Amino acid sequence: MIITGVAVCLVVLLGAGFYSTRKVRGDTGNFLLAGRSLGAPILAVLLMSQVIDSNATLGSADLAAGFGFWAGAAMPLGIALSVLLVGLFFAKKLRATGVVTLPEYFAKRFGRGTEITASVLTVGSFGILLAGNLVALGYLLEYFVGLDYTVAVLILIPFVLAYTMAGGMFASVYTGVVQFAIMTVGIVSLLAWVGFGPGFSAPEGLGVGGLGQLTDPAQGAAINWATLVALGLGNIVAIDLMQRVFSAKSPHAAQRACFSAATGILLLCVPLSFVALAAVSIVGDSAVDGPILYVLLGEYAPKWLSILVLSGLVTASLTTISGVLLSTATVLVRNLFRVGGEHAAMSSDVMRATRLCMLPMAAFGAIVALRVPQTGILLTLTFDLLLASLVVPFILGLFWKRGDARAVAAAAICGIGVRVGFFVLTPTIYGVDNTLLYIPNDLVTAAADGWTTFLGGIVSLVAYVTVALLTRPASQPQPPVVVPVVAPGRQPVAV
Repeated sequence: MIITGVAVCLVVLLGAGFYSTRKVRGDTGNFLLAGRSLGAPILAVLLMSQVIDSNATLGSADLAAGFGFWAGAAMPLGIALSVLLVGLFFAKKLRATGVVTLPEYFAKRFGRGTEITASVLTVGSFGILLAGNLVALGYLLEYFVGLDYTVAVLILIPFVLAYTMAGGMFASVYTGVVQFAIMTVGIVSLLAWVGFGPGFSAPEGLGVGGLGQLTDPAQGAAINWATLVALGLGNIVAIDLMQRVFSAKSPHAAQRACFSAATGILLLCVPLSFVALAAVSIVGDSAVDGPILYVLLGEYAPKWLSILVLSGLVTASLTTISGVLLSTATVLVRNLFRVGGEHAAMSSDVMRATRLCMLPMAAFGAIVALRVPQTGILLTLTFDLLLASLVVPFILGLFWKRGDARAVAAAAICGIGVRVGFFVLTPTIYGVDNTLLYIPNDLVTAAADGWTTFLGGIVSLVAYVTVALLTRPASQPQPPVVVPVVAPGRQPVAV
């Protein structure tokens, strides 16, 4: 019954996605940015889907159940912080520039080389984010349908590709509205059911009052703060977030949407950590059977409630996947390969190329999802890598005139070099085994986990500032000098 109800919601979602093709009308501007027509309420819904999706929700619930309230709450708190910061300092300014992608900002500020660097780093990191959502949905099909995990992941790819390639940003808009309505009702109902039914409880030391989770490294404090910082700062340069900001109908609408989304994330998502803690007592030993939220919904919650919440999670994840596919493909076409030339118009060739570039991105996400079947961790890792490479050049590039492409290169190379170096040498990733890329060694232990996130960001900052101060600012073009030489019948000329 549960999977039937979810399937019905998916049919509605697919219908909404294909209906959105009527809004595209063959226009590339409509396909990539919804014609820059999105008002603040709709845009806020799209921004919130990033943390309401199954990757973030399941990851937050599993972390809360295993390591405590603050381990789970760090994820929605971090994303809410990043959206708030974008609203306060970046949304209006960037929307007013009229750019289509974030790497275009880097091109305007630092040049073509930095545009390529930003494109490669953002596309690569967002392939990891795409994988995280495939993992969560793969587990759902495995747990509720009985499909093999690998088969489940591979089945999901053509489904989400279909309506994203058809509707573009409008597909994200239409599916996002459906998702938000379902998920809001589902989360509120879930909180009410736990509160008035089994009741909220937490194992000793794991509740909201267990401040050792924020102060004691032995209780995961370094990892919890690293999660908050990586998401709070790294998500600022999220290409899907920025592409949605660029889709706003005005700079003011973009800013208001960020403020509304940050508030909504706090109200809807942080309470799920309380649900996860209560689930530890409710499900007992059954917690080992799968993601704790799936176990709670599949075996203990009323069927109607399970259908609501799971449908919301699935639609939110598909909305996120759709946004990631669209934003990464857009960056590949416009910024990396420059289909149509440096100043390419929004032509049909650009739209066709964008659709084709979604295919390798979907394949990359599937490979990572099959290699690292972890929920939540992949979300944090995505923005951890961006924090170590692009966050410093992005912020300082906007608010400090010093620094050029050399400073960006130093920041990205040093920051990402340190972060990736420690990544392959550390046996754990945010508290779970590093099965992605680990080189066995005796130099770095699991105690370094979390601290290396801060180290990567600090090294990037030091490198950028050092190079910016040691190099001369780029010379500004001088205005022509008017020489008062007057020939008969002629005006003074500029030389």
